[in-house]
Amino acid sequence: MARQDQVLLLEPQHELKFRGVVRSTIWLRVPYGQFVLSILRITMCPGPFSDVVNTTLKLSNPTDRNVCFKVKTTAPRRYCVRPNSGVIDAGTSINVSVMLQPFDYDPNEKSKHKFMVQSMLAPPEMTDMEGVWKEAKPDELMDSKLRCVFELPAENEKTHHDLDANKMMSSNLLKSESSTLSMKSMSSTLDDGEVKKIMEECKRLQMEAQRLREENKQIREDDGLRMRKSSMMSSQHSSHSMVKEEGLSLRMVALIVLFFVVGVIIGKLVL
Repeated sequence: MARQDQVLLLEPQHELKFRGVVRSTIWLRVPYGQFVLSILRITMCPGPFSDVVNTTLKLSNPTDRNVCFKVKTTAPRRYCVRPNSGVIDAGTSINVSVMLQPFDYDPNEKSKHKFMVQSMLAPPEMTDMEGVWKEAKPDELMDSKLRCVFELPAENEKTHHDLDANKMMSSNLLKSESSTLSMKSMSSTLDDGEVKKIMEECKRLQMEAQRLREENKQIREDDGLRMRKSSMMSSQHSSHSMVKEEGLSLRMVALIVLFFVVGVIIGKLVL
């Protein structure tokens, strides 16, 4: 028996396109003293598909029933699909994110990767989705297939990106040159006397900081000595109190023995 036609609407319908990332090289000029250094900086990845490339597959359910779906691929290690299964409520849609993992792109190799969107009408009372898929009959399943297309960046996109890179390089160069000029103008306005005053002030501040560190160290040492004295006094007080308690207990024992002896003597006299 022939399968049913797909009830879900797919956008795109037949192809999943993955556009590579632009590779660009930017020269940055950084002032270093009286010299200007040119630094080579790679801003993007070295290959069009050496980074994760993402595309979106939209699944719409125009029916009045909930629809279960699964997204499968012939190359599961090369793609990450989120979500790869679920339920689409009646009259709603869902966006499926398909992420192509980094790989070494060969322009002479044609892509043979394919995706399949499998779906079925959800039962009225569904509790176990995996069980529903296992028990589904072949004539209840619907599927749509899409092929993968790898696209290189367009030439105008490269040109636009290079222009943006040149603008960034120019702005960085202007900022660096302006900061260098401001530093030079500031240093030229100071004479030898002002420089000497600044050096003396720095030296005074360093000595003040050293003095404060020494005072702080002395305070910590005094606090430690005071804590040790207090702990020693508390231990002496506790030992003295223990000695007093032992003396009192010995006196009580002696009095009890004395009373016992006197009682025994009185008892013999009475008898």
